Amino acid sequence: MIKSKLSVAVFCLAFSGISAQVKDTLAEKMMVYQLPNGGWGKHMSDKKNVDYTQKIDAKLLKIIKANNNDLATIDNNATSKEINGLIKAFQTTKNQAYLKSAEKGIQYLLSMQYENGGFPQYFPNSSIYRKQVTYNDNAMINALTVLYNVAEGKEGFEMVDPKLKEKSKEALQKGIQCILKTQVMQNGKLSIWADQYDENTLIPEKARAFEPVSLATGESVTIVKFLMMQPINPEIEKSIKSAVKWFDESKIVGYTYQVSRENGKAIRTLSKKEGSNVWARFYDIPTNKPIFGDRDGSVKYNYDEVSEERRMGYSWYNESGTKLIESDFPKWLKKNKISE
Repeated sequence: MIKSKLSVAVFCLAFSGISAQVKDTLAEKMMVYQLPNGGWGKHMSDKKNVDYTQKIDAKLLKIIKANNNDLATIDNNATSKEINGLIKAFQTTKNQAYLKSAEKGIQYLLSMQYENGGFPQYFPNSSIYRKQVTYNDNAMINALTVLYNVAEGKEGFEMVDPKLKEKSKEALQKGIQCILKTQVMQNGKLSIWADQYDENTLIPEKARAFEPVSLATGESVTIVKFLMMQPINPEIEKSIKSAVKWFDESKIVGYTYQVSRENGKAIRTLSKKEGSNVWARFYDIPTNKPIFGDRDGSVKYNYDEVSEERRMGYSWYNESGTKLIESDFPKWLKKNKISE
């Protein structure tokens, strides 16, 4: 009898057009952690990155409920990660709450963009380097990639509010213009990009003590790949070709950079390896020599002179330029029927 009544109840519920919303555990936590202004923070209360596989952090939840919008950031993939996660959850569940939360996050990205097209690392928190236009850790490119997907209706973003799509198209173009304006001119030639820039003058700036004013290779590879996604025009073509040429001319031949762990600590090693190339993380803008920062704000030109704490606690070299030169660039040329 109980089973029969339950079946009738389910039938009536379906017949009336009402259905229980399907829930996604990770998406539910993302909505809980969303700040009033639509953005997300990157840290738990213990300063570790937010991990949505873990239970709700009561201390962080208390801060969020206090309407602390200063936590909102695009650093460490924050906000873009949540927007992408919520859109994916919406695709699976069709739960409108996830789409609305993602749209609120998209609106936050639009609200934080400067008139010159750049994005600060944090918003509205403008203390120290947080207000600078930030490519560091791919912050600005992550935000622009979300807006690109909104504008183009890709990666599940086709269901986003059309008004946000139009705004995203405008923001995307402003962002691309900012990218082109901030490509550093080095000895009369376009090179690559710095990590961070003054938000008003768009002049390269230093960030943390060990992140000096410099050209930044890892982030620049990501920028070039983002430009490769865009429709071709003479300015974009010149930007991409110039950056790839810089990478080809600035590689450190015959070395590899490996990261391993020993007793829970990172061990970073630069060693010789035939057929392998690396790039320093930072290059001095006037001289194009590799440079290395330290906790005390000093700049070193010799990797071995960096304190052990920073040498082991920060990635000073990468090999990301190899794939850009050998694979991504040739494919881009072929796809767009462009001569090298």
